[in-house]
Amino acid sequence: MNTALPVLKASDFASDQDIRWCPGCGDYSILAQMKKILPEVGIEPHKIVFVSGIGCSSRFPYYMNTYGMHTIHGRAPAVATGLKIANPDLTVFVITGDGDALSIGGNHLLHLIRRNVDLNIILFNNRIYGLTKGQYSPTSLQGHVTKSTPTGSLDHPLNPLSVVLGADATFVARSIDFNTKHLGETLYQATQHRGTSFVEVLQNCNVFNDGAWEHLTDKDVKDDNLLVLRHGKPMVYGKNNDKGVRLQTLTPQSVVLGGEVTEQHLLVHDQSAPEPHIANLLARFSNPELPVPIGVFRQVSRACYEEQVHQQVHHAKAKSKGDLNSIFNSGDTWTVG
Repeated sequence: MNTALPVLKASDFASDQDIRWCPGCGDYSILAQMKKILPEVGIEPHKIVFVSGIGCSSRFPYYMNTYGMHTIHGRAPAVATGLKIANPDLTVFVITGDGDALSIGGNHLLHLIRRNVDLNIILFNNRIYGLTKGQYSPTSLQGHVTKSTPTGSLDHPLNPLSVVLGADATFVARSIDFNTKHLGETLYQATQHRGTSFVEVLQNCNVFNDGAWEHLTDKDVKDDNLLVLRHGKPMVYGKNNDKGVRLQTLTPQSVVLGGEVTEQHLLVHDQSAPEPHIANLLARFSNPELPVPIGVFRQVSRACYEEQVHQQVHHAKAKSKGDLNSIFNSGDTWTVG
């Protein structure tokens, strides 16, 4: 009997649904790269589930020829947790946005990450509420003028990577919709991690917040504003690879290479460091003082939640004795007269 997996193609993961995103939306890029990498992952479509909340990103399950659940605002992490515990053999993705995950869904997101459930979270960050027509979101910059902040937002924005690192996430990464090669590689790495993987994708909303990430995608400036993280390599960046990042008394600095400053003086990226100190520093880099990092910030091992749940159930069953009626009537019971 031949049990080999069929040869899968990107088209095997495409549903028959019309894609209803605005023309030019960055979501198309994320969808295309997801379809592209899944054949490499080697899991059949019927063993994959996409769970989403509410927002433009959350239409994603309709466009994948897999199982999918379009849930309610902010609750995708809770549904995905229950699904993974009920059937640990499934490969589960949570598709969410900066509003869905970090506003109404913030509490659910934190607890999913601290439990380290073995699933993959992809957060589309366009710094705006797109589906509801352009209100400011938890990641919108201070001063940003939107329909709900006509005189500028006063809120200090949340940093998604700082949030999840604060919850001790075991896999944390960032990519950009515009850089399709890097995006595909990052999504693939996330699927290979045992535990919760979290990928922030900087995504352009060309209708309500066009150009939010232009400094990281414009060909004339992007190389001088982006730091591509490579495990075990010094942090070099710039159009001519002539800049780097070093630490001075725990303060990161951008420096120009040459003369007394060489690659030996630069910070070397270690995504497997047991403590997230450097990952936290990297998550807070912002232009123009420092380059914005993309790549894997952290990847460490920790026990998966669903495995521990099933072990606990197994031990509880092994310890229990007697029939169901005796169990119901044992312990603290009382009679109501």
